[in-house]
Amino acid sequence: MKIEILDSAEEDLIDGFKFYEDQSRGLGDYFLDSLFSDIESLRVYAGIHALHFGYHRLLSKRFPFAIYYRLHSKIIRVFAVLDCRRSPAWTRNRLS
Repeated sequence: MKIEILDSAEEDLIDGFKFYEDQSRGLGDYFLDSLFSDIESLRVYAGIHALHFGYHRLLSKRFPFAIYYRLHSKIIRVFAVLDCRRSPAWTRNRLS
């Protein structure tokens, strides 16, 4: 399956990178490596995750982030990579 990361999700990843890099040098790179690994796992596990706000939600293994995606034929489209510490109302608004 092909994975397509939309611009909105790329911006989320960049924001996460900046936040963690500000905490400790090199942590931003670790954040991206971890999240891209989680996204890659969708090639095997896409579609098994619970639906939240109309999207499948994969929880990251190492960071408090969720990957929101949808399946379209043989394409996995990643729409957002959001911090789970935000309020559910904020997440719902961001995804609509």
